[in-house]
Amino acid sequence: MSLKCGIVGLPNVGKSTLFNAVSNSAKAQASNYRFCTIDPNVGLVDVPDVRLTKLSELVNPQRVVPTQIEIVDIAGLVRGASKGEGLGNKFLANIREVDAIIHVVRCFEDDNVLREEGNINPVSDKEIIDTELQLKDVESVDKKIQKVEKQARVGNDPKAKAELDVLVRCKNWLEQGKSIRELGLTKEELPAIADLFLLSVKPVLYVANVDEASMHTGNQFSAVLQKAADEEGAQMIVLNNSIEAQIAEMEDPDDKAMFMEEYKMSEAGLNRLIRSAYKLLNLSTYFTAGVQEVRAWTIETGWKAPAAAGVIHTDFEKGFIKAEVISYDDFVKYGSEAAARDAGRLRIEGKEYIVKDGDVMHFRFNV
Repeated sequence: MSLKCGIVGLPNVGKSTLFNAVSNSAKAQASNYRFCTIDPNVGLVDVPDVRLTKLSELVNPQRVVPTQIEIVDIAGLVRGASKGEGLGNKFLANIREVDAIIHVVRCFEDDNVLREEGNINPVSDKEIIDTELQLKDVESVDKKIQKVEKQARVGNDPKAKAELDVLVRCKNWLEQGKSIRELGLTKEELPAIADLFLLSVKPVLYVANVDEASMHTGNQFSAVLQKAADEEGAQMIVLNNSIEAQIAEMEDPDDKAMFMEEYKMSEAGLNRLIRSAYKLLNLSTYFTAGVQEVRAWTIETGWKAPAAAGVIHTDFEKGFIKAEVISYDDFVKYGSEAAARDAGRLRIEGKEYIVKDGDVMHFRFNV
């Protein structure tokens, strides 16, 4: 299963710089990252995971396959995008296709970088995009309300009435200037809006693009953005996109290490970004580890063993019998599958087992 994240932001906030940094990072570290251009604005990027590296060191496989996310550089936004202003129609159509949003917000002052919205105001910038998404969602919800109202009234359909109640709540919520992701709809209520592919329902990771002096500490601009993110239960990370782009362009590992040491960086901020984006949709990773391949597999947190097996191949799920499971910590502690087995740390789990993040697994199946 894959995760598709769209990078959005107002003009001149560092959105394209961030996308290019992610792209260059993938190209520059060919041994650790793979980058595949699907079209000029879309790339597949490996998710950094120290656990995968450690397992590969222990097993020494023929190949190592990390899990990936797809990053999309979405067209810039201006006020009125919901009404088609600027590239609004393209912007909104592209957002519908992604699973999560990486929202880059300008948190730096620089007279050489043009700004259409006056003084630096991260919260106001955030709200511009929020508003455009919400306005477009109101249109979508309104259209469905008109359709469902007739079904509820004419057919006296209890299912339609329940659906209408959810839709009306969504409309009222949006008209208060709030995003659907904050409404707290239950699993039973979400199907009422599933076919609308609403924009404001998508989870968001905010990137505060700060000046070089603030890349470790943040600044007054990122602080107010953090407060706004906290209020809606969203994640935020602080980056200097320009520094990240410079790191990503370096092909020599020694040069890169020296550069990062100079800036007191233990790792590239892009690694934090990619991992945060990966976890944004409540995803987990399990591993398979053998001499031919050590591989990371993506599942939704809470999946049971048969569903997790189905990510490898549908036959694994259909014919699932049992799963052999070693925790990552035990695998590393004992150094191999055989040693963990001898120590009694290999478990046999059935269909009701909920896969844990970091499990090393083999599946028994029969079709």
